[in-house]
Amino acid sequence: MSQKKQVTNFALNPDKKTLEQFKTCYSEPYVIKASLMPDAHLGYVAPIGAVLATKNYIVPSWVGYDIGCGMTAARLPKNILINIKEKGPLIYEQVKKQIPMGLGAIHTSASTITDKTKKEYEAILSDFKKGHYNNQVLQFLESGKTLRSLGTLGHGNHFISLNSDASGTPWIVVHSGSRTVGHWIATLYMKKSSGKEEGFEETYPLLSSSKEGLEYQNLLEFGLEFAKLNRLEMVLQVCLAIQKVLKKKVKFTIWTNKNHNHALKESGLFIHRKGATPAKKGEKGIIPANMRDGSFLVEGKGSKDFISSSSHGAGRVMSRKQAKKDLNVVSFKKEMEKAGVIGNFTYDSLDESPEVYKNIYKVLEMQKKSIKIINHLKPFVNWQGEGSYKRQKEVY
Repeated sequence: MSQKKQVTNFALNPDKKTLEQFKTCYSEPYVIKASLMPDAHLGYVAPIGAVLATKNYIVPSWVGYDIGCGMTAARLPKNILINIKEKGPLIYEQVKKQIPMGLGAIHTSASTITDKTKKEYEAILSDFKKGHYNNQVLQFLESGKTLRSLGTLGHGNHFISLNSDASGTPWIVVHSGSRTVGHWIATLYMKKSSGKEEGFEETYPLLSSSKEGLEYQNLLEFGLEFAKLNRLEMVLQVCLAIQKVLKKKVKFTIWTNKNHNHALKESGLFIHRKGATPAKKGEKGIIPANMRDGSFLVEGKGSKDFISSSSHGAGRVMSRKQAKKDLNVVSFKKEMEKAGVIGNFTYDSLDESPEVYKNIYKVLEMQKKSIKIINHLKPFVNWQGEGSYKRQKEVY
């Protein structure tokens, strides 16, 4: 008799389709345990907020297109908060000049990327070459387009923000992923796992010890490191923009740089986190709410019921198309002005307004067993990856 699976559900007001999608995933025979996070909602193949632990198999479509999507928080010197708030509009414009933002946006030249990031890229590419790969993949990773994707924000719910906490300390928060790299990896290995050129966007597993399985794991590791490097480059660029405006050196300290879209080998199992933040005991994480309410720095408690995971945000309650149709731009703009946030609050970013998300405080309350809140970062400048709903099939 097969052992009963551990399945837990902490989702806040999940709809029927989300629950059906979750059940379809955890019913696969190679799934050992599964958990649905409080922010869960309907996703692409697997729900956003799903944690699925598998044995001997890894599923590219459960990781999805935006490999390594995640969060980075960097602390700035306390004594510059007044200055950067005063110069907020100038900093906003300078960052827009330095960081490509939007669907398909990349650098026109690698010369604008910092030397530090270029060296780190060469290091992770060197590590990749030590593992399993095919020449087609290596050719892609060595292409100029891959390098020029570093330090770019992308679109959808990806954002950069300047924030302050209750102590008056300024912070940079970045939400982005592996950009072109992740999408290319996902497409290639979903096709390989399915054996199809069309209709591959379903649950098709790869045996982890197979040639394709080993290649995907190596490429996945590259994508995860690439995503972290992408966010770090944006932190560097924001600091350079602040320096340019304030005309003084600005140092930063990384609090954490965490992916929430991946499959990681943990205790002999592949833990697929589809929009779920790792939350092992003592592990630092970031849970964003929305562009008005900011982000929460948290620490994991290593809850077995949550499979050492937490939500990766507040979770959507409204589709992008519905938001564009039903919400009011004037009200959105007034709401953000009242909150004291500088940004582009127009029709282009209406599908990321606070109303499209669940109540973050209820979401946090439902995962007290998994995390404790360390700090709350309130935004005063926001840069958003805009205009995504027509192309995106899911929200990362």
